[in-house]
Amino acid sequence: MKSKILIVILLMFVLVGCGKKDDNTVKIAQQYGLAYAPIQIMKEKGFLEEELPDKQIEWVKLANTVAIREAVLADDLDVGFMGIPPFLIALDNGMEWKMMTGLSSCPLGLVTYDNNIQSLSDFTKQDKIALPQPGSIQHILLAMACERELGKADALDNLLVSMKHPDGFQALMGRQHIKAHFTSPPYVFEELANKNNHMIISGEEAMGSEFTFIIGACTKNFYTNNKDEYEALKRAVDKSIEFIINNEEETIDILTKLYKLDKDKLKGYLNYEGMKYETDISGVNQFVDFMVRNDYLRRTYELDEVIWE
Repeated sequence: MKSKILIVILLMFVLVGCGKKDDNTVKIAQQYGLAYAPIQIMKEKGFLEEELPDKQIEWVKLANTVAIREAVLADDLDVGFMGIPPFLIALDNGMEWKMMTGLSSCPLGLVTYDNNIQSLSDFTKQDKIALPQPGSIQHILLAMACERELGKADALDNLLVSMKHPDGFQALMGRQHIKAHFTSPPYVFEELANKNNHMIISGEEAMGSEFTFIIGACTKNFYTNNKDEYEALKRAVDKSIEFIINNEEETIDILTKLYKLDKDKLKGYLNYEGMKYETDISGVNQFVDFMVRNDYLRRTYELDEVIWE
């Protein structure tokens, strides 16, 4: 399973950043979800355009992993935002890049409707667990929990089904083919709002500590040859996070339109315990140690090898 993960990840870079094209455009991929709220605020408020008035900012929407792979191979993205584990796997497989900023920490969790499943040891061979894909942060967190509780990181790998968050949400709520879903906001909030569902284990419990959920990364080429754009993007991320913190009502107005959620519900989600928008990056050493120990990575990495500054 682990060798397959390395192959799959190479075909499934989630919003990876590629070397800068020789043009006047900065390309950033978008993704849905509350963890990416600062990026959506940045776009709606024009913070990056303010920082780079002479550049054309292109916000790319990628519908699936095939499109993402093609964008990477075509050198058609500058910066990407993703979880730490897929970033590390890409680095381990030769991607010349590092993390440039943190973006968010969010509650993640494994949710089920089956009252017979109260712990990881309660899953049977017939049960299925939905998560985004092998090597995703959800998968690595589940593997961490399995190592701790079941003595083997890949103990439940044969139960995994790769599903996008919206599809996993619908499958769980409709009790279709899966018994549990490891997901992130807003889906985990929506699932737990149903009194018939419960959380088996949270992301923080699986990790054993807090960790950064989404980070931003760029290649060595972008960092070295496009330093103005690099610094401008970091400032725009800072502005976006400060805006969310200091302008709650306008933030809710913007995100309500984007997510088509009730304002009160969205406000509750943004103030949910564990929802944090910050540029600090935490949890890297824990992920590296676990992933090396369980052969998801070939070697260990020091912080200066994975973070630009």
